[in-house]
Amino acid sequence: MTVTSHDQASHTLSEILSQPQCWSACLGQLAQSGGLIAAVELAKPRAEWVFVGCGSSYYLAIVAAATFTELGLPARSIPASEIMLYPELSLPKGREYCPVLISRSGLTSEVLRAARLLEQECDLRTIAITCADSSPLESLSTATLKMLAADEQSTVMTRSFTSMLLGLQYLGAAVSGREDFRSDLLELPVQVKPLVELMPERLRGFAHSHSFADYIFLAQGALFGVANEAMLKVMESSCSYAQVFHTLEFRHGPKAIVGPATLMTFFLSESSYQHELEVLEEMKRLGAATLVIGNTVGAPARKSADLVIELGLHVQECARLAAHAIWGQLLGVYAGIRKGLNPDSPNNLTRVVVLDGHH
Repeated sequence: MTVTSHDQASHTLSEILSQPQCWSACLGQLAQSGGLIAAVELAKPRAEWVFVGCGSSYYLAIVAAATFTELGLPARSIPASEIMLYPELSLPKGREYCPVLISRSGLTSEVLRAARLLEQECDLRTIAITCADSSPLESLSTATLKMLAADEQSTVMTRSFTSMLLGLQYLGAAVSGREDFRSDLLELPVQVKPLVELMPERLRGFAHSHSFADYIFLAQGALFGVANEAMLKVMESSCSYAQVFHTLEFRHGPKAIVGPATLMTFFLSESSYQHELEVLEEMKRLGAATLVIGNTVGAPARKSADLVIELGLHVQECARLAAHAIWGQLLGVYAGIRKGLNPDSPNNLTRVVVLDGHH
């Protein structure tokens, strides 16, 4: 792949492009780990799974909760700050819960405070997932899934997001007994590797040849959490204004901003393809620039797309969510480079959010 000097200097970009190999390493280690066994043993038959995180980890929680629900395991996501500040609203008494705490570093203050509250005050056994070894979060939690191969130099989360997502999906497959889903997760890195070798150049060329004032990300169902993460990647990496909506909700007011300076990225699902296609066609008629990401895009969607990224993966829809996340990460990096920004030094950001006086 041809890259610019900025691209070559970016460890953020190299970490994004390393994801298929990273996923294979992480899933291989997880399958043999005592942490996975301990986490599966904490599952309760009638309990609600509650996925907890901050920032990218919260968006990861949204995707994980959707996956568990799809697997027949009731689940929801919640920001760690809500557990800290409103525990009674977050976890009503009289119910069974399986909380899962998500933090790349295992150092995020709100997640640590949520872990203490859940374990010590609520007397709930928690599962942590992190990319660090021997972290404070691990010491606070009953079981820990460690995706050590996914740790990053970069400030923004990229391969850690997708690797921890796959780790949680693997846990869901183990708890639900869905061997078909587990097999699809293991197959995913093999199928995604050629895409990562071929597709980024097209996206880079598109991002470098256009200047957009606004970025909109649209999705439905399990892809909505991925769209949130794509929105955040563009904000973090390119200091651009970005928003996210459920696809059909965008008609109800937000479409007032649509115009040539708006790039609208559609994450097309197979489950609700026809409904989402109608929105795509309408927004194109209104003058939006459009990027379409989907597994099978189809001729009608291509007619309304300025750029298409078609994955063509042969795994079930919920097992390929991590593969959709790559393109929002790359779009953010390429848009930032076009503006002269260094993706390794995002504005106002640090790798870990640690609140004063709280660790």
